[in-house]
Amino acid sequence: MAEIKLSEMRDLTRIERIGAHSHIRGLGLDSALEARSSSEGMVGQTSARKAAGVIVKMVQEGKIAGRAVLLAGQPGTGKTAIAMGMAKSLGQETPFAMLAGSELFSLEMSKTEALMQAFRKSIGVRIKEETEVLEGEVVEIQIDRPAVAGAASKTGKLTLKTTEMETVYDLGAKMIEALGKEKVQSGDVIAIDKASGKITKLGRSFSRSRDYDAMGPQTKFVQCPDGELQKRKEVVHCVTLHEIDVINSRTQGFLALFTGDTGEIRAEVRDQIDTKVAEWREEGKAEIIPGVLFIDEVHMLDIECFSFLNRALENDMAPILVVATNRGITSIRGTNYRSPHEEDVEMSEEAKVFLTKVGEDISLRYAINLITSSALACLKRKGTIVELEDVKRVYELFYDVKRSTQYLMEYQNQYMFSEVPAGEGYEDDANAMVL
Repeated sequence: MAEIKLSEMRDLTRIERIGAHSHIRGLGLDSALEARSSSEGMVGQTSARKAAGVIVKMVQEGKIAGRAVLLAGQPGTGKTAIAMGMAKSLGQETPFAMLAGSELFSLEMSKTEALMQAFRKSIGVRIKEETEVLEGEVVEIQIDRPAVAGAASKTGKLTLKTTEMETVYDLGAKMIEALGKEKVQSGDVIAIDKASGKITKLGRSFSRSRDYDAMGPQTKFVQCPDGELQKRKEVVHCVTLHEIDVINSRTQGFLALFTGDTGEIRAEVRDQIDTKVAEWREEGKAEIIPGVLFIDEVHMLDIECFSFLNRALENDMAPILVVATNRGITSIRGTNYRSPHEEDVEMSEEAKVFLTKVGEDISLRYAINLITSSALACLKRKGTIVELEDVKRVYELFYDVKRSTQYLMEYQNQYMFSEVPAGEGYEDDANAMVL
């Protein structure tokens, strides 16, 4: 398999413009998940923000996967803001991809390909690698400019120091340009990647904290590095699976990310990348960061898109899917059915408490699946509100994985071709069983 290209992504700069939701930094919740009146760019919608905070908490604890969250409300009520606040609450490196349902029918690619690209944009990969770097405090930068313009390229010298040593390095034109681009000056603590020449400004030295310079509130002060100037450090690159897909599927590489002409990406390329990323995860070189995929106008999707989303959510690397709509009961495109885009089930408090305990002890997916079954059981007895007895009835009818495995182990001798000897358990098989 061809080597996955990553070197082209190191200098990829994300440009963030000021928009309607660029001020949002989180959901504005306190430690008890109670919504503050005004915090982190969020105002109002306290109940919805608290509910979103519960979802974020479950994601952080790994208690929810393969599910979608529906935000239903009128236009301008903050659905997009809450989705972006969820992404910000999960961390600054959490990918956030936004897609409108109407976009799928105007792109020059299939609907499923557009959804797949949106999924891959919202899955991040934190890649770790060791590299040789020069790390120290800038003592002096000397740049020799030619007397005649165009006569020769600029040259210079850079003096770096640590607490134990000081060294002077010769500078070429490219390094001088990189120093100017990062606005490096005397007193800054920088790190230079020897392989790529990339310069990273770590902060300003504490020894210069009393200088009479114009420094804003964002100025970060750090200690002068100790030890040798040249050292091996672990460098972390954060990219999305879609960025890796584009770089490895196009001759123009990462330039396709700026032109937007990514086109359809072959399934073979994605399979190779997934295999390579899985190897990196096993070796400890990479870590998956599930992000947030926000689909607005979800009522515009047809039955094919919903089927694809349902299948994609079963993937172990699926992001959190947040969908929004301003419709109530509407026709599903591609069918003759009219359906609400939410669970419209009246339920007693006792039933809610029991379902909450089931979701906490077993799984949230199993608890949610019991809602529709309980509503059908209530309808059969001609009731209007789902009671505790309805939930318990379907709880006994439909087993979860753990109880079904226990049942099979208890009555395994009564099945044909039983391959498990008496007295032997099979916990590993039970963990992998899906009924």
